[in-house]
Amino acid sequence: MRVLVAGFPAGPWGTNCYVVATGAGSECVVIDPGKDATAGVADVVAQHRLKPVAVLVTHGHVDHMWCVAPVAGTYEATAWIHPRDRHLLADPMAGMSAETSQMLLGATYTWAEPDDVRELADGQRLTVAGIDFAVDHTPGHTPGSVTFRTAYPDSTEVSEVMFAGDLLFEGSIGRTDLPGGDHAEMMRSLAAKVLTLPDDVVVLPGHGNQTSIGRERHTNPYLQGL
Repeated sequence: MRVLVAGFPAGPWGTNCYVVATGAGSECVVIDPGKDATAGVADVVAQHRLKPVAVLVTHGHVDHMWCVAPVAGTYEATAWIHPRDRHLLADPMAGMSAETSQMLLGATYTWAEPDDVRELADGQRLTVAGIDFAVDHTPGHTPGSVTFRTAYPDSTEVSEVMFAGDLLFEGSIGRTDLPGGDHAEMMRSLAAKVLTLPDDVVVLPGHGNQTSIGRERHTNPYLQGL
């Protein structure tokens, strides 16, 4: 099985949105469609003749799920989110910093869950669009943060790809000072769900450049001593 991964940064926060499929002309999965992601998703879908059937949400912060309902509604796709972050789909202000809330003041936004929402669980094996994802619950950045891992058979040098959300970045980790954040939980998630993975796993983060488990294990200052 081949895996097609197309990613692009969207919106004022530069949130990475990913479209994943087994190849052109197939069903696909959209991961973290943040603000202004609908046009980018439409472009990838048209370019590769894809049909979105699921929207996976790594966590409930507004910069990662602003366009979950529009994307899910446009393509009649199922939205997947961890139950501890599900309330943020309809009330994203509950997970925002004061600065983000102030930036959004003066505009009127309405929020609602997509028509079809299903909940994720730690250790779940989720098969959508012909792709098998391993779901890991990784609280710390938010109570319901998760990562998604899938095999990458196209390469002999990469065993899996991990969609990390805001758990792990190139040279950094997710912040824990927002509502629901917990630094101790973040450290436990990194130790149990990141450092136990092989070095050849490619990390596709919610912001910034891709990296690998091996690179971060040896160079990320936040992982030293875990």
